[in-house]
Parts: sequence; C-alpha cells; structure tokens
Amino acid sequence: MAEEKYNRKNPAVKRILQEVKEMQSNPSDDFMSLPLEENIFEWQFAIRGPRDTEFEGGIYHGRIQLPAEYPFKPPAFMLLTPNGRFETQTKICLSISNHHPEHWQPSWSVRTALVALIAFMPTNPDGALGSLDYKKEERRTLAVKSREAAPKFGNAERQKLIDEIHQYMLSKAPPIPDSPQQTSDENSSTREDQQLEGESPNADIAPVIERQPNPEVNDRVVHDLREVHLNANAGPVRVSFRAGVSVSRRVPNAEDANQQSWRNNNTRAPKPADDRLFTWAAIGLTIAIVVLLLKKFLKSSGHDTVSMGGGF
Repeated sequence: MAEEKYNRKNPAVKRILQEVKEMQSNPSDDFMSLPLEENIFEWQFAIRGPRDTEFEGGIYHGRIQLPAEYPFKPPAFMLLTPNGRFETQTKICLSISNHHPEHWQPSWSVRTALVALIAFMPTNPDGALGSLDYKKEERRTLAVKSREAAPKFGNAERQKLIDEIHQYMLSKAPPIPDSPQQTSDENSSTREDQQLEGESPNADIAPVIERQPNPEVNDRVVHDLREVHLNANAGPVRVSFRAGVSVSRRVPNAEDANQQSWRNNNTRAPKPADDRLFTWAAIGLTIAIVVLLLKKFLKSSGHDTVSMGGGF
C-alpha cells in the first residue's frame, strides 16, 4: 500500500491505517473489507448473508467511501451485488451512513459498520432510500446467484480487489441451505417413492373389493369382514385381513349340499295332498254327526207313534 502518499499525522489517515491493520490481523468469517492501494479512503467489502434468513449463504459485495473528516463523519455505503434488500450502485440510507450523520459515533469503525449492515439485511425497509422489498423466494434465488461470481465494478485495480475478497468469502461461506419449499417437495417425493415401493403390484392379488355376508353360510364366515383380498385361481376361496390375520372358509361340497337338502325337506311346509286329507276327515266326521242326529230323531219319532196307537 502506498502509505508514503498520505500524511500519517492526519487523523483520518492514521485511523484508516490502524483499521486496515486490525482487519488483516483479525479477519472475520462474516465479512472482509480492504481499501484500494491507490486510495485508502475507498474500501471494497463483502458480507455474508445473516444466518436463518433468506440471505443465508449469499455473498454480497459493496463499496465504502470514507470522508476526509473520518472518523468524525460517517461513511457512505453502496451495494454492488443484487440482493433484494438494497438497490445496487446507490448510496443506501442507514443510521450508520452519511444520510444520518447525527447518529454517527467517532468510536465506530468500518468493522462496526459492516456488522450493523449485516443486521440490517433482514429488517423491514419501511420505504427507506435505496431499499427494496423483494419476496423471500426471490431473495433466496439472488443469494444462490451471488456465489457464482463477483460483481463487475470499476477499473482493473478495483476488480482485482473485489475478486480476491470474493474468493476469501467463498472459502469461509457454508453451503446455502434448502428453502422450506424445496424441503417440502423433497419430503413429498420421498413419501411417494416409499409408497410406490411398498405397494408394488402383485399378479396373484386382485384389487380390494367389499364382500357382503351370505345368509346361507353365516355359520361359516367371520362377521364384520369388509376389505379382503381374493385369488380366484387358488382353488378354495381364502380370505385374509390386510393386517395379516387370516381366516378361511370351505366351499360346500356335494355331501354338504345333500345334507342341507335333507334338512330342507324335513322342515318344508305341508303339501296340498295333506290339506285334502284333513278336509275329507272333517267332512266324514260331520256326516257321522249328522247320521247320529238323524237316527236319534227317527227313534224319537217312532216312540211317539206307538204311544198314540195305544190310546184308541
């Protein structure tokens, strides 16, 4: 660095050189910033997106312009990497920037300002100058893209410093975590694959059907059976529950059919011939009663005739 170009007794130069030395001796994984060789009042920086936000894993480059009255006046900040939170190549409005000199403290440094800038990334822009309000999905996309290459800005000296800082930040930056939507899609795809593997088709098993109970074989089947698997080519019908508990029933053979027919014959209703037999029996009984009554009547009539003849 061409330190001989500057008056080391100047408070601003003295402070800047002190901060450069501290930045190089105590680097951070979250940011890196160095001044140009030919102009120590212009710094290039890169910050890492804050953890657990849509910016996580991103590498965001920017430019700091320190005033001649530094550290008694605040610096100006400009982002160079598209990020969805701040406009690029536009001086942004922050409490630590030159837009609010009333908030600046001389004890603050470039390091302090970069830590504050990282903290500002996920905050609500509230319409501040140079702010953007992209959706989280768009910011995640920009975070991924920010790692691909350093932004192009300025002359060869600036670009060389930007590229060096970018390589340093890449060596420190962890991989970008999957977004919640990607994780959900992967989990859904995994569940679908598992279901397909667990429910592979079986040529011997027919689709699940619902069987209704048969009144003629209620004594042979299990009640409340609903979903079963049937194999029509396996001989006797076999019934199994999905849980693995199985029962079976035997199709009635010829002997069982004969026994069932014999029981039905013994319990069937009387035939019409039986009805006629009872009818004739009732008619015969009625005739017998009429004959008896007629004989009694004739006998009674004959007795009365005899009595009348004896009186003459």
